[in-house]
Amino acid sequence: MNESLIDLRSWRQFVAVAEELHFGRAAQRLHMTQPPVTQAIAQLEKTLGVVLFDRTRRRVALTPAGEALLPDVRELLARAQALPARARAAAAGQVGRVRIAFVSTVGFEQLPDWVREFRVLCPEVALELVEATGDVQLEAFARGEIDAGLMLHSPGAAPPGLARLAVSQEPLVLALPQRHALASARTLPLAEVLAEPLVIFPRRIVPSLHDAVFALYHAAGRAPQLAQEAIQMQTIVNLVSGGIGVAWVPESVTQFRRAGVVYRGADEFAPAGRRRALPVLPRCETSLVWPAAAANPALERFIAFVRERQPAAARGAK
Repeated sequence: MNESLIDLRSWRQFVAVAEELHFGRAAQRLHMTQPPVTQAIAQLEKTLGVVLFDRTRRRVALTPAGEALLPDVRELLARAQALPARARAAAAGQVGRVRIAFVSTVGFEQLPDWVREFRVLCPEVALELVEATGDVQLEAFARGEIDAGLMLHSPGAAPPGLARLAVSQEPLVLALPQRHALASARTLPLAEVLAEPLVIFPRRIVPSLHDAVFALYHAAGRAPQLAQEAIQMQTIVNLVSGGIGVAWVPESVTQFRRAGVVYRGADEFAPAGRRRALPVLPRCETSLVWPAAAANPALERFIAFVRERQPAAARGAK
């Protein structure tokens, strides 16, 4: 008999004899007669190649090998007993793993709150987090390295081919160097702002949002003066602080308190003319995305968890 083929029944018989130190009482406990138990222990010892019990007419005692084996066998049986319940919990999404990629803007507020709350609700679901831009997330999906992603894009312009759940919408705001003359202006003339050197993320990172920013310039008859491209929003804000240029960033980035930077929203801009309305600045949307054919109960539970926490504005954007 191969050692790997020792069944749980043999291990249960070993534990019963080890705890009772009597073959007759162990057999009664197992609802068996004594001879099959005696034979089973002898076969187990033969398979292992070690003696587990010292036997005399008056007593049964564990050998050092039996003593060493007993705690591990008890743990094995306890784990085996828990397997059916664990399988049901896994099927219900209460046990498992969810690999989530996220853009930096989600990490300022939403994601930390979600992780904290989800761990309380589903302590046996491991959330594996990795910060990644949208283009990197798409590559990770293609390689099967992530289960879900939190991506930034223009409203309604999530990458095709993925199921999605819109979780937030927010406006873009202008990040200005604090030393800039416009930083302290009561209102910002849009024409002057659009003439400033621009710090922006590469188009491949968030194509729809990149295009929306450029459309703002083109609608005013201007072409952006690109000063520098940077991938991470924190880096973009740091470059603004250094006076490299101005940047359009999601409103959530204002929580990144970088010295030397001020943020101005749409209501602080001046109309282009007396009869013109305030400029309409681009908005951005964050979506939770995942492969539509994914079969991961833990992921399904996380999606349901996030859906319950959607703000009303995001529900309308699904």
